Amino acid sequence: MALLQDGTCHRAEDLAAVSGVSVRTIYRDMELMMANGLPISGTPGEGYRAAARVTLPPIHLTEREHEALHMGLAAIAASMEGPLAAAAETLAQKLDDALPDSAAGPADGLYATYPFADTATGFAHLASLRTALRARQRLRIRVAGDAQYDVRPLKLSYWGRLWTVICYCDTREDFVDLRVDQIADISILPGLFVEEPGKDLATYQRSKR
Repeated sequence: MALLQDGTCHRAEDLAAVSGVSVRTIYRDMELMMANGLPISGTPGEGYRAAARVTLPPIHLTEREHEALHMGLAAIAASMEGPLAAAAETLAQKLDDALPDSAAGPADGLYATYPFADTATGFAHLASLRTALRARQRLRIRVAGDAQYDVRPLKLSYWGRLWTVICYCDTREDFVDLRVDQIADISILPGLFVEEPGKDLATYQRSKR
């Protein structure tokens, strides 16, 4: 594996000479390693090479685990420079590419992949939004451009690097879907809210069908 990981193809004859074994042994060992899942590819007439340095088996992540993974990558990308920051970007892209279409966001394409700078900006507000969701606390949210919303937060959604919060806005008497990374500040309004027909999450979801 050490010989194969230099990015070039190696003929079985050359591997046999370096390793001090027969060509037949190389063929046998390559078949055995590929059968056991090692990332080796063989091309007739060219030789063998390592397809990737690390290959993971399929991993099933919960939405919260996927969120935590992206948050960790965003923290690395925002705080580090050089190879680690670049590796965080490429790993995040691999995660985005591997997501099924149903988990990548709404089909209308409103939620494309956003850079880590946007993701990191939203970190400061996630805890406050989650607390308000649990307590049913009314909030005043000011977004970039100084637009202001007095809202009842209903659901926090994660679309792969991008968080949005679905709310019922009392001032506009309509639902709003706000990007968390565009929130400038959040303040708590007096009083909690209760679910009301026409102002709840079920009504919002029905309106999107």
